[in-house]
Amino acid sequence: MVMEAITGGLLGGIGVPSKVVPATQVPFKTTLVPTDGDLGAGEPAAMIAILAAVVAGADVLLWTMTVPAQQQIRWGFGSPATPMNQGYMWFGIMLAATGFDQGTVLLSHENYSRHQSVVVDEFNDGLTHTAVSTTLITARDLNKKTLKPLPERLDLPVVGQDSRLVIDYTAIVLVAEDTGGFDIPATVYD
Repeated sequence: MVMEAITGGLLGGIGVPSKVVPATQVPFKTTLVPTDGDLGAGEPAAMIAILAAVVAGADVLLWTMTVPAQQQIRWGFGSPATPMNQGYMWFGIMLAATGFDQGTVLLSHENYSRHQSVVVDEFNDGLTHTAVSTTLITARDLNKKTLKPLPERLDLPVVGQDSRLVIDYTAIVLVAEDTGGFDIPATVYD
């Protein structure tokens, strides 16, 4: 053991590492918005086009984001133990100045081959916006006491390279949508 420490130290000094130490990924919190999806800037219009083509009760794949190389991501951030430091989400699809769609949002992730899906959260979108549908700005609820929390689920695996974060939507009541958006918390391991 002593000899190994000496030779490891000597060899390490000339460019040969004595031990392989895995790199650690440092997480940071962020919020994902429609333009973070696979379609980029075209994502909000694509979401509205998808919903315009469905009927109430239909399930639709609303949004996807493929995880970039050398990153891992989880929906949500923070912990319920520290409620002021956990993630809170906003979600709304509406016809401006008229009303909101009502439906169920399903957050999940899929593996790279799209054969396995893990559900992270399912919620009624009426809990994630204000009652004022004038514009997307007035629809955003800014009060943490009424927003829906989404802490990081450490009991679920992280989503790795080429896997996808997914938002599915089940429409219950539809309006003639013309705008929509969301801010959903996520933790990125980079």
